[in-house]
Amino acid sequence: MTNQSPSVIFDLDGTLADTSGDLIAAANHCFKVMGHGVILDTKNDATTALRGGRAMLRLGLARMGEANEDTVEHFYPILLEAYSNAIAVYTTLFPNVRTSIGRLIQSGYNVGICTNKPEALAQKLMVHLNFRDEFSCLVGADTLTVRKPDPQTFFESVRRVGGVPERACLIGDSVTDHDTARAAGVPSILVDFGLADCDIAGLNPDALITHFDQLEAALSKVGLKP
Repeated sequence: MTNQSPSVIFDLDGTLADTSGDLIAAANHCFKVMGHGVILDTKNDATTALRGGRAMLRLGLARMGEANEDTVEHFYPILLEAYSNAIAVYTTLFPNVRTSIGRLIQSGYNVGICTNKPEALAQKLMVHLNFRDEFSCLVGADTLTVRKPDPQTFFESVRRVGGVPERACLIGDSVTDHDTARAAGVPSILVDFGLADCDIAGLNPDALITHFDQLEAALSKVGLKP
C-alpha cells in the first residue's frame, strides 16, 4: 500500500555519516597484508574512501607502483571483512542528523536509505550507530541486481517506505546520487560537508545544504512538504 506522504531517501556514506576513517583503516589493513605499511591517509584520502573499497585499493596500489585489477579483486573481499570487523571505530554521524531525521518523521515524511555500500554492511553500521530504526528501508548495493545511478534502486527504496516517486527526492553527496535523482526524474538535494571529490555546487542540484539544519528548508524549496 502506498500513501501520498512525501518520501526522502538518503545516501549513507558522506551524507548521513563520515565513514572514511574506518574504510581507510580497512584498506590499510590490506596493504599491510601485502607487505607494505600505511598507504592511505585519513585526512587527505577521505574523498576516495567514500567512493568505495575498490577505489581505495586502486589508489594505494597506484602509489606503490603496483596497479593491477586482479590484485584489487583479490583483496576486495579481504577489505570488506576487515571493515566488517571494525565498522564503527572512527565513523561519526554528521552534526544534527539525528535531530533532523526525527523532525522529518514527526512531520510525516517517509525516510529510507539507498546506498552503494553492500546491504549487510550498511545494516550492521546503522545498528552500531543506533540509527537504523528511524529508517523504514535500507537498499544496498547488492539488494537488487543494479545499483546507483540506476534509478531502480531509488524507486525500490520509495516503494519500501510506502511512498510514490512523484512525491519523493534523493539526498546525497556525489555525482552518483545526483545522476540517480536525474534518472529517476526527482529532485536532487546534495550535501556539501567538505568530503566530496568534485564541485558539488557545479552539479547544479535542485538544492544544496552545508548543514542538516538546512534540510527542511531545502525540502520546501523543491516542493516536498508534508
